[in-house]
Amino acid sequence: MRGILPRPVMRAVVRLTVRPVLGPTMPVRWQRRLANLLNHFAVLPRGTQLVAVDLGNCPAERVSGPSADHDRAVLYLHGGGYTVGSATTHRALAAHLTAAVGVPVYVLDYRLAPEHPYPAAVDDAAAAYRALLDAGFDPQRLTVAGDSAGGGLALALMLRLRETDVPLPAALALISPWVDLTLDHVRDNRRDPLLRASWLRACAARYGGDRTDMRTPGISPLYADLIGLPPMLVHSADDEILLADVERLVERAKAAGVPVVYRRLERMWHVAHLHAGLVTASTAAVREIGAFLRRSLDHDARMGNSHDSR
Repeated sequence: MRGILPRPVMRAVVRLTVRPVLGPTMPVRWQRRLANLLNHFAVLPRGTQLVAVDLGNCPAERVSGPSADHDRAVLYLHGGGYTVGSATTHRALAAHLTAAVGVPVYVLDYRLAPEHPYPAAVDDAAAAYRALLDAGFDPQRLTVAGDSAGGGLALALMLRLRETDVPLPAALALISPWVDLTLDHVRDNRRDPLLRASWLRACAARYGGDRTDMRTPGISPLYADLIGLPPMLVHSADDEILLADVERLVERAKAAGVPVVYRRLERMWHVAHLHAGLVTASTAAVREIGAFLRRSLDHDARMGNSHDSR
């Protein structure tokens, strides 16, 4: 699929329309409403099916194509600084991902801060994952993906599952994951049209609640022991302010023996994947993620339950 908008035009659109919404002074309730409204420009693949479902008493949207294999699935955790975002804001990304991987994508509407600080999001993600297991999905027929805060949440979910002896999924796909809420290494730059450090600081304070140690692994998975986590694909972008943290995560995961495929997208910005269907490079990036998850699911289907010891 060719994009509708050239990359420089979309960059300008993001800077002019989305960046002002994600500011530290705008009330969160307005950020959420405006972020959902911007979804009206989404372009979905033909035949995309959207179904509201419940996963562990948490609302979700099942996004699938007409030929999706419903014996396998992706649990998708959306970004938004743990304070905004929804299945609506990430519908285009999920729709192009389901087309690429060939299985349904379940986008979880986990509880948001400040009304529901940590560990509410982790609790919801764990309940949703367990609900998929209870529905009959073999863990090696499941994968987990997420972007930004959702990428950090995906890692926090892996830690929770490991701690509670729940079988881990076949693979992880992390898009520009936010893994260090201390923000010690984050600085504004002029190239990222989306994020500002001031907004991230406000989000971290809202999500952390009364906690003073933002290095708690469930909040900042960069500081966790990553041994035994599933194979992962990690995307970052040249122009995003989280680049240093993403690459620190990749280094730590490799050092822990986790198989990691890492790619830094050239001339792109934080979670440009959201513009799949509109920008050719964004669509291609989502397709790459889908191909990785499909290979992971196909490999584990051939290997049986060889990862049960994790």
